[in-house]
Amino acid sequence: MRAVSLFLGLAAVVAGTSLPSEGIEARHSSGYWYENIEHNGISPFIENGKNWTVFRNVKTHFGAKGDGVTDDWAAIQAAFDYANATDTRNASVWGTTGAPAVVYIPAGTYRLSKPLQSYIDTVVIGDPTNRPVLQASSDFSDPFLYLGWDPRLDPTINFYIALKNVVLDSTKVAPTHNITLLNWAVSQAVQLTNVLFNMPNGGVAHTGLSMPQGGSPLIINDVVFQGGSVGIRMNEQQYHFKGITFKNQDIGLKLDKLFEGTGQGLHFESCKVGIETTNNNTGFFALIDSTAKNVGILWNAAASPTAQGSIVLENVQVDSKTGSTVTAGGKNVLKGSVKPGQSWIWGNVYGSSGQRAQGKFFPASRSAALVDITGAYHVATPPTFQEYSVNQVINVKSVRGLPVAGDGVTDDTKNLQRIINSAAGRSVLYFPHGTYLVSDTLVIPPGSRIHGEVWSEISATGSKFKNANNPVPMVQVGYPGQVGVAQFVDMLFTVADILPGCKLVEVNMAGLKAGDVGFFNSHFRLGGARGSKVQTNCDDPATCKAARVCAHLTALSSSYWENSWCWSADHDLDDDNGANPSTAGGFLVESIRSTWMLGIGSEHNSLYQINIHKAQNVFLGFQQSETPYWQGNNSGLLTPLPWTGSLLDSDPDFSWCAADDAQCRMAIFQYIHDSSNVNVYGGGYWVFFNGINRDGCSAECQQNAVIYTDNKKLFSYGVSTHNVRTMVLESTGGKDVAEVTDTANSGGWQSHGGVMAAYLGQSGY
Repeated sequence: MRAVSLFLGLAAVVAGTSLPSEGIEARHSSGYWYENIEHNGISPFIENGKNWTVFRNVKTHFGAKGDGVTDDWAAIQAAFDYANATDTRNASVWGTTGAPAVVYIPAGTYRLSKPLQSYIDTVVIGDPTNRPVLQASSDFSDPFLYLGWDPRLDPTINFYIALKNVVLDSTKVAPTHNITLLNWAVSQAVQLTNVLFNMPNGGVAHTGLSMPQGGSPLIINDVVFQGGSVGIRMNEQQYHFKGITFKNQDIGLKLDKLFEGTGQGLHFESCKVGIETTNNNTGFFALIDSTAKNVGILWNAAASPTAQGSIVLENVQVDSKTGSTVTAGGKNVLKGSVKPGQSWIWGNVYGSSGQRAQGKFFPASRSAALVDITGAYHVATPPTFQEYSVNQVINVKSVRGLPVAGDGVTDDTKNLQRIINSAAGRSVLYFPHGTYLVSDTLVIPPGSRIHGEVWSEISATGSKFKNANNPVPMVQVGYPGQVGVAQFVDMLFTVADILPGCKLVEVNMAGLKAGDVGFFNSHFRLGGARGSKVQTNCDDPATCKAARVCAHLTALSSSYWENSWCWSADHDLDDDNGANPSTAGGFLVESIRSTWMLGIGSEHNSLYQINIHKAQNVFLGFQQSETPYWQGNNSGLLTPLPWTGSLLDSDPDFSWCAADDAQCRMAIFQYIHDSSNVNVYGGGYWVFFNGINRDGCSAECQQNAVIYTDNKKLFSYGVSTHNVRTMVLESTGGKDVAEVTDTANSGGWQSHGGVMAAYLGQSGY
């Protein structure tokens, strides 16, 4: 109660800002801008939502000390729990998306005697200029320091959760006490970044991160594990690991279970074992652009004689103190580095003919447009805009003379466009949490930097987006030929109505380097939550063409995507309404410049999940996808229906299927055609249901997973399927030339899954 009373005594927020041309009012403050800016976010679709408190500062509002001495557990937990006039934040009251919260932690050391419990729709963010330390007390007795998943919901629907810019610390806890710093049993639309897991060297019972309950996530990026026994103990469906350092551990990355994964930029230093897969419960894992220094065994694997346990190494540098690069079944099968221009593969490899590779080198190729001088793929870290002062950040709801509501009712298009135009090249735009309705295209000019809050929504409405034969972007990033910066952080793109002519995002602009035009922890949702007619009016996909495409990357664009989920919702997050929306496509990539996509989810779209069409220079780091649950046997709606009358040249027409073949006429997970210099590192393609009644699958319930047609220098690693008969269908000149089925690649998920280490049929080698 003390914390709540402190919060209710919060001082009035500072005055609103003006546009740069009018002069920004001075704010006499220091530190990270996000700590000092006005926070006036709301929750539009709950009762009294305009008064909902989104932002909570654990010091200012709840009395945490951060002095390293005071037990701050109660104060910080109160910030998680606070729910205005209600006792606690509870998804059964407001739904998954109705109680958004940012728990902000300023610099300091916060001693904790008990584990912190987070919830759905919660972002915990520290000061990135001086990361706060969440430190377990010396008498800490619980098995976890931080519970990052909401136990009231199944891990597979633990969406919209984030933890960033903090240090989790167990150095005060006895090395023999069994403690894990973070339980991260979460799924899509979550973020874990810029976190240091600090454990004592020799902490034989300390683990950095685990998820014993499982989940279905996309990515962990830019974190460090120091000390302890195990860095990450993995029990998940799929993952993209990017920019992770493991120091002074017995095992850096222990894969107890992982159906499909990619490790990009993993650095192991002074570890006994870098990656452990000896239980052979990993379908496929690729390790690229990574290093090992003073490591006993970089990868300790089972000597799998089947497709299960497939391995790809590419551009992996080890030093002379590393004993073994790969040990399989106790035998050293690879020593030394894997240099750029080659891949080392253990598993089934397909080209002109299938072959079994139990530790063999193959030629590899990467476009110069995608890599740095070392041959590694360009990467970017999620922007915090910490280099900007609060005077250089504009709250879009606090601009005098240009009111913006973000209330899910008001049309904010005109005023948002004026604010966006004026801020470009001069200020960061901060969108407090809310739903910003737009009835026309928002054009994002070069020089734009946009930062949301607990996934602030830009949502399309109106007749402009209703013509399926003339798709119009809701958010248009530049014009063809423009070069510059346009960055999106923590944003959500949605539709408020059934809009068959809406492209949620169209990217035309290019950046000078990777990440200049970038989407970080920014997602798409078609239905599934309050505030959209796609939630309430979509029982029948034949009459609910919800949107055209999530993102269209046009020919002259160049963009970087990290942690992005395009979800045509298969279930409702807030109420009991059932829906079966039909969104035509997920990501359409037509860029010929350069495109990087890391940790991408695209699910339940009707024609395809990712479509790479006449594109060049594409890096796809990892893709997780499912087909619409209403497709397949007993659906009564065979693809390309309901989009038959408005197909684009880039769309699959399913002419390779018999007219009545329901399992063939289902959305393609990955469709790559007429493209060149495309590198793919991992894809998990899962089928669970067939038909409008969502009958469960217990065998092959879809005919084709991925289709590759008339490409050059296509390198595809790690195709993994569940309940799909044909893993890869390859054609050239309109004729099928190769087909790979799951029966020849047994492994992976349950008894009807397939795992393929590499498909090189259109690589040119």
